[in-house]
Amino acid sequence: MKIIKPFFYIFLVFVIMNCSDKQNQLSVEIYETSESGNKLTKISAFNISENPVTIKLKPEQKLQTITGFGGAFTESSAFLLNKLSKENRKKIINAYFSKEGAHYSLTRTHMNSCDFSLSNYSYTPVEDDKTLEHFSIHEDKDDLIPFIKDAMAASTDGFKIFGSPWTAAPWMKDNNNWVGGKLLPEYYDTWALFFSKFADAYKEEGINIWGFTVENEPLGNGNNWESMHYTPDEMTNFVQNYLGPKLEADGKGDLKILGYDQNREHLKEWVDSQFKNEETSKYFDGTAIHWYASTYDYFPEELQYAHNKAPSKLLIQSEACIDAEIPVWLDDSWYWKKEATDWGWDWAPEEDKYLHPKYAPVNRYARDIIGCLNNWVDGWVDWNMVLDKKGGPNWFKNWCIAPVIVDPENDEVYFTPIYFTMAHFSKYIRPNAKVIGVENSDKNLMVTAAENPDGSTIVVIFNETENRSSINLLLNNKSVEFSINAKAIQTVIIK
Repeated sequence: MKIIKPFFYIFLVFVIMNCSDKQNQLSVEIYETSESGNKLTKISAFNISENPVTIKLKPEQKLQTITGFGGAFTESSAFLLNKLSKENRKKIINAYFSKEGAHYSLTRTHMNSCDFSLSNYSYTPVEDDKTLEHFSIHEDKDDLIPFIKDAMAASTDGFKIFGSPWTAAPWMKDNNNWVGGKLLPEYYDTWALFFSKFADAYKEEGINIWGFTVENEPLGNGNNWESMHYTPDEMTNFVQNYLGPKLEADGKGDLKILGYDQNREHLKEWVDSQFKNEETSKYFDGTAIHWYASTYDYFPEELQYAHNKAPSKLLIQSEACIDAEIPVWLDDSWYWKKEATDWGWDWAPEEDKYLHPKYAPVNRYARDIIGCLNNWVDGWVDWNMVLDKKGGPNWFKNWCIAPVIVDPENDEVYFTPIYFTMAHFSKYIRPNAKVIGVENSDKNLMVTAAENPDGSTIVVIFNETENRSSINLLLNNKSVEFSINAKAIQTVIIK
């Protein structure tokens, strides 16, 4: 016994220490998308080096509540889906909306036509129809509505959908044109009725609209495709005295109204108008923003200002895409290279060129979404879900890239790395999650984190450097060590 006891005590200490280590170990699942070829791949083997990056989660610091992530239903995307085989159509819709796919939870659609339509059209084609007796959404019934319904059928949790008009019909505008011009004051009541009619018409189709943005890009878009202009105070007046009261009177006061809906560099002047006082704020549920002022700089000061101006209101990124580029087909590596440009590379004023560098498409998405989440944005919506190899169809030939590219002639589908980048957020950070605080010891990594309603904690890490990084992740006195590959995005699920 004298000989056995020391060995027994050593064994007991080993067991106790081992149990203690396990008790202090975070249980995680890790998924990665990388330039090296991972596509939302579950990772379990890691190369851990000394001096890891420390990421400390701060669940006591609760920030904004997540509304959702997703993309837009456009006529262009719906038209393309109709040209594919039933198998590929279903494959794409499931990839976006099913629980096994990207699980989109927040979506947008256009009201009347937009640049990603096949032609100009309006739900109100009869001139001077002030009571909108001839209002009809028949233009949407062959493509957009079936797309939305199939997405609803594929989604286990459902999703929110908001509508955005690019313009009123030309007969309601001071220039009688699809492009540019302003809504004539004599049609303010008619235009408010238009929103209410749209919600009713879609409800008759079995689609519940969650809300609206007042106007896509009210500052205009260089007089290119459908547009209608407002100043900040003109939009505030329309919402305060026409749209808000009309929806309320029609029993639709629960529909969300998001103001602005354009680039972040002008955000301050719009929220100053919308949230000037209690009267102006009453009907605005929040603000919508785009990223086209720069797909590199996410404008944190402007986002912080907007939140501080109206802390209880929504702040939703309502549109983003890689614009002014024709999609690269079946070449994942291109989406990780700094070859892509945006409209500003050629067209931005000289003093703004620095905002439009060459920058990898994956990096644009990952950087912007994390930057937005870390600066009070609660929803992030991509633009077209599906485009063809030309970057269309688009009546204005305004070519862009979507996460999913198709070749309808050959019935082929390409899920680009952008699709997997979106899924790192939409699939795992669910509606009503709370963004939480993060301490990150390495400025070369971007990190955000959120607590889901089911109790899981989600951490998304973006490493755009050429080097693999080891990470020590800490939460509530527990930790886990792992690594992230070079040029990679990771989602860490803490059970």
